[in-house]
Parts: sequence; C-alpha cells; structure tokens
Amino acid sequence: MRRFLVPNSRTRNFEGPAILSYGFRPFFLLGSLYSGLSMILWLPQFYGELELSTIFVPIDWHIHELFFGFLPAVVTGFLFTAVPNWTGRLPIRGTPLLVLLLLWLAGRIAITFSVKIDWLPTMVIDLAFLTAICAVVGREIIAGENWRNLKVLLPLLLLLTANAGFHLEANASGVTDISRRMAIAAPIILIVLIGGRIVPSFTRNWLKKENPGRLPSSFNRLDITSVLTVVVGLTSWIGFPDTMITSLLLLVASLLQFARLSRWAGDRTLKEPLVTILHVGYFFIPAGLGLLGLSHLFPYEVQQIAGVHALGAGAIGTMTLAVMTRASLGHTGQPTRAGVFVILMFASVLIAAIARISVGLNLGSHDVMLHVAAFGWFAAFTGFGLMFGPALIGWKPK
Repeated sequence: MRRFLVPNSRTRNFEGPAILSYGFRPFFLLGSLYSGLSMILWLPQFYGELELSTIFVPIDWHIHELFFGFLPAVVTGFLFTAVPNWTGRLPIRGTPLLVLLLLWLAGRIAITFSVKIDWLPTMVIDLAFLTAICAVVGREIIAGENWRNLKVLLPLLLLLTANAGFHLEANASGVTDISRRMAIAAPIILIVLIGGRIVPSFTRNWLKKENPGRLPSSFNRLDITSVLTVVVGLTSWIGFPDTMITSLLLLVASLLQFARLSRWAGDRTLKEPLVTILHVGYFFIPAGLGLLGLSHLFPYEVQQIAGVHALGAGAIGTMTLAVMTRASLGHTGQPTRAGVFVILMFASVLIAAIARISVGLNLGSHDVMLHVAAFGWFAAFTGFGLMFGPALIGWKPK
C-alpha cells in the first residue's frame, strides 16, 4: 500500500492512504461520481424503463439520493476540512474517516435494495451516517471551544430530521411531502450561513491581489436580517406552502438576499471564474425564493417547481461544485485558477439548472429540458470526479 505523509502541521506524521488523510478527498470523489450516476439512473426510472429494488417511488428516490446521498457527502467533505481550521484541532482521518465513509456507502446500498431489507432497517442504516456526522462535528466544535460555529449544526440536524421524516412519510403514504421541503430548506440555510461568509471572503482576497478597488461590504445588520428572513420564510414554506403569508415572507427574503449579494462586488470578479461562480451560485437563492413566492401569486405562469429547482439544481448544485473545485485545487497543491475543463463543468451545471427552471416557467419542451438537465448535471459532477480523482486519491504521475 502506498504510504502518504501529509505536509501539514494539523495532520502531523499521518501515514496511510492519501485519500484518507482529509475528509474532502473520499467524500468529494465518491459524492460527485455518485451524483452523476444517480442522475443517469433517474431518467430511465422516470420513464418506466428501469426499476430499482427500492421502496421509494422514482421521484422520491431521485430526491432522496440527491439530498440525503450526494449532498451529505459533499457537506461532510467541506466541514471536515473547514472545522480543523475553525478549531485548530486535528482533522478526522485514517480509520475513523474510513468508518464514516463505509456508513455512507451502507446507506446508499440500503436504499437501493430497501425492498429486500424492509423500510425500518433501511431507515436505521440510512440515518446512521448523518447522525454520526452531527455528533462528530458537534464534538469537534465544542472541544475546540469554537462556539460561534455551533450554528452549523442546526441545518445539519434539520437535514437529519428531514431524512427521518422522508422514510416515515414514504412508508405511511407512499410519497413524501413535508420532508421534501425540509430537505431543500436545510442546505439553503447552510449556504446562507457559510456561503455568506466564504463568498465575500474569497472575493475580497482575490480583489485585493488582482483587481484593487471596491471590496465586498462588511458583515452588518442587513446580513443578519437577511439570514433570519430566509429561516422564517422557509420554515413557513415547510409547514404552510400555499398561503399568502408564506408567499410574502419568501418575497421579502428574496429581496433581502438580492440586496446582500449586491454588496459583495461580484461584478468585479469576471476575470476569475472560480470566484464569479460563487456569486452566480448564490444568486440562485434569492431567485429561487422569489420564484417560490411568485408561484402562489401567479400559479399558471410560475410553477412551484421552478423555485424548487432554482434552489436545488441552481443554488445547491452550483455552490457544491464551486466549493468542491476550489477546495480540491487548493488542498491538492494545484493553482487555484479555473482552466478550460473547470469552466466547462461550471457551464454544464448552470445549463442543468436553467433547463429545469425553464420547465417550471412553461418554457421549452418538458422532455427535452429534462434530458438537457440530466446530462448537464451528469457532465458537471462526473467530470469533476474524473478530473480531480487522481489528485484526490493522491496519485502523482512519475
């Protein structure tokens, strides 16, 4: 077995496979490849050409494996890289990291063969991974006395609760409802919290070095208010999706998020796609919130699915790909600049998001846009896995 010595004080004297030296390595790699695979499997399921041995109906399998399969893997990779920087403690690595990775894989296998396993054991196996991640992240933050970052546990716990609800709803009625909206709300809140820090931070750092002038505004009351309105608006949407008060709350949250984003000087970053894509990804949050709010006021012109996919394929898809790309470049010793292949990945995920949103706005053929979206998503995330796979597993050409 090839041994790998990680040149980092926080990983001092770690000997083992490079892929287990830092959380982002296995989880970014397997999460991205699984995301691409699950999207390709989703199309034949949707059209009745493929039947998996899962208890979920095709649409629920699609939703579950994106929000509770792919997404937790990427979030774990990010947090296991960020938390040591927040706390100054050693990262999760080696055997503990491998155990967590096996828990994630066990969940994917259990979901795929849940008809044979039955719903309750499937739920227990599937929930084990997110439960462990919440416990590990909470322990590390508390042990490092990094109290201000404890708030990241809230969306993680919401995602865990949504996953449990997903299984319970599917077993009780055959389809899901409330848990679907919780699954969307949790990562959006996480992006608003963490993305609201890293987008202006990365922008400021790049502008100071490459394009001196106007910088992102500092965190202030507008940021606090905008975050709180998103939480309130999405909470109302989870419980009461078709009410006027929810519509108004979402529209207010949308306007405040647009205002927040406008203060981050994104228009000055166009020369560096790695920075610009963060602004584009975050843009889908106010856009999605606005579309959700308008879907109640103008249901024929704006279907709710347009807002759902603006938040899902748009904000979550674009932001996860952008963060994975930047972190993988930086932490594997590569220049943090976007080459042609990276730009094509970003273009693919944006095409996927726009295609899905367009269906909800009655633009284009449903079948054509569905195929465009699926293959765009597949190209983006499978492309990431193929491009960064060798670096993530620690392979170096001789």
